[in-house]
Amino acid sequence: QVQLVESGGGLVQTGGSLRLSCAASGSGFSINAMAWYRQAPGNQRELVARITSGSSTNYADSVKGRFTISRDNAKNTVYLEMNTLKPDDTAVYYCNVQARIGVREYRYWGQGTQVTVSS
Repeated sequence: QVQLVESGGGLVQTGGSLRLSCAASGSGFSINAMAWYRQAPGNQRELVARITSGSSTNYADSVKGRFTISRDNAKNTVYLEMNTLKPDDTAVYYCNVQARIGVREYRYWGQGTQVTVSS
């Protein structure tokens, strides 16, 4: 079993920055891809950014050039640096981790952290 703990959300003004963190803990697992999703009220959960075990990244068009995803494999942690934030970025942000335990792969979700951007 893998547990995910997120931190770093909060309230920020338009144009501001935030950094989200998500740390994975447990035993007997290895992590493959890590990602951040977000869900605004009334909307479906959407992929924001993803990073593979080889550190290849992809981003939603709406955040390209403003957000940066990175990972620290030694700490089993994924980060999301968010700059030039806009009110449309307001949402609950969830980290998602693909982990291998034995011969099987599983996906785990963090508890979510609220990001609110005021205009």
